[in-house]
Amino acid sequence: MDRKLTNAELAVLSLIVERDMHGYELEAVIQERGMRNWTEIGFSSIYHILGLLEREGLILSRAERAPGKGPARKVYEAGEAGRARYASEALGALSSSVRPFPVFIQGLAALPALDPARAAEAVGAYRRGLAERLAEIEAKSLSDLPFHVAAMFSYSETMIRAESDWVAALEGRLRELAARGEEG
Repeated sequence: MDRKLTNAELAVLSLIVERDMHGYELEAVIQERGMRNWTEIGFSSIYHILGLLEREGLILSRAERAPGKGPARKVYEAGEAGRARYASEALGALSSSVRPFPVFIQGLAALPALDPARAAEAVGAYRRGLAERLAEIEAKSLSDLPFHVAAMFSYSETMIRAESDWVAALEGRLRELAARGEEG
């Protein structure tokens, strides 16, 4: 049985399935689509992931002359096994509701031991972080993106808005507790 691909590996494979690319093109598309908002993929890990996917027989590489006088570069393409694996993993991702384990939940579990005023400050910082992420997503022009990428941004925007509303209510409740001198 094949191991399950990580989110970053599946993201890179998805781009190679879309079209043949070299590493710098991958980075440009990752930046352009804001993919780091939903997957942990660093610039330095792109080539590591490409090497891993190639060793597993999911992608193939070929040398291609760069425009001008530059050196040849490696261009990656999805092989038959890569396309099949991509389809299988993508359908699996679409059909399974996986329980996330965000560290924020651990913070909620610790509320009884925290000063409500300090907890409200921390929750406020979290809410401001959500607002920054939302602003990054809203800055993207969804009309210029492929349908599936626009859908990803729309999903993220909807989830962040809902979480932000919930976190704002929690922050307000913690501030009320602090004002009354109660514990969380």
